[in-house]
Amino acid sequence: MQIGLAGTGRLGGAMCRRLLKLGHAVAVWNRTAERAQPLVDQGATRHDTPRRLAEACDVVLTVLTDAGAIDSTYLGKDGLLAGDVTGRVFVEMSTVRPHVQQALETCVIERGARLVECPVGGSGASAVEGKLLGLAGGEASDIERVRPVLTALCSRLEHVGPIGAGASMKLAINLPLIVYWQALSEALSLVQHLGLSPERMISIMADTSGAPRMLQMLGKAIADALSGEQTGPGQFNVAVLRKDLRTMLEEAQSRGASLPVADAALQCFDRAAQEGHDQTDGLRLPAIWLARRR
Repeated sequence: MQIGLAGTGRLGGAMCRRLLKLGHAVAVWNRTAERAQPLVDQGATRHDTPRRLAEACDVVLTVLTDAGAIDSTYLGKDGLLAGDVTGRVFVEMSTVRPHVQQALETCVIERGARLVECPVGGSGASAVEGKLLGLAGGEASDIERVRPVLTALCSRLEHVGPIGAGASMKLAINLPLIVYWQALSEALSLVQHLGLSPERMISIMADTSGAPRMLQMLGKAIADALSGEQTGPGQFNVAVLRKDLRTMLEEAQSRGASLPVADAALQCFDRAAQEGHDQTDGLRLPAIWLARRR
């Protein structure tokens, strides 16, 4: 099976490395071609347009920034659906609202192909280790066709409903994780006066029932950020957190629900962006918050 991957950012690139490590044939396309070069050096084949990628592959995974990127990558002049894609299966893995995936499904079916959505929970490190959480939406028969690919990336793959269901689940699981960055920042402000080392403070908090697994995994990096040290390659930037929160708020509004905590967190992150931190690694948010009090 020839696997294609469009979008080789942090997560997409990590997925590609995982598939290559397992011996799969992988072809890639990225809007900025040079960013895909490290994957080519590791054995991937690069195509210069999404159309050529789709024509050359049996299954195409897409890990894109937002709804606009999905629209241009699939429906552009040389997009994934521009050529003959009869019989192909596309697996859309971006974090977007459900209606975006549902509209895409209509376009894919019109071209004689099939769509599975499968946004994932986890980081780039989780992808490299094959430990993502897959939230699949679509027809059961289509998901079975791509199960070998998805289970190579995901330690747990859940079929949660039709197209759109995966998007809903992804927004739901991301909400408490994103809001936690602000909650942690505020919690640290209550103990800053104690003079404990950042490493010790984070270690104590990570050992409580209120700590998400994320704090246990990224605790050292957060402590390093609080100490003003380098934290290594970024996990996700503030811009991504803001984009996801806006997506959640828009989806909630469309369903007649309110998300006051998410709205408040977005306002805090918007302030960080206004202060020049939009491209800053999100795990530095507690340090940014505490620095305002000094």
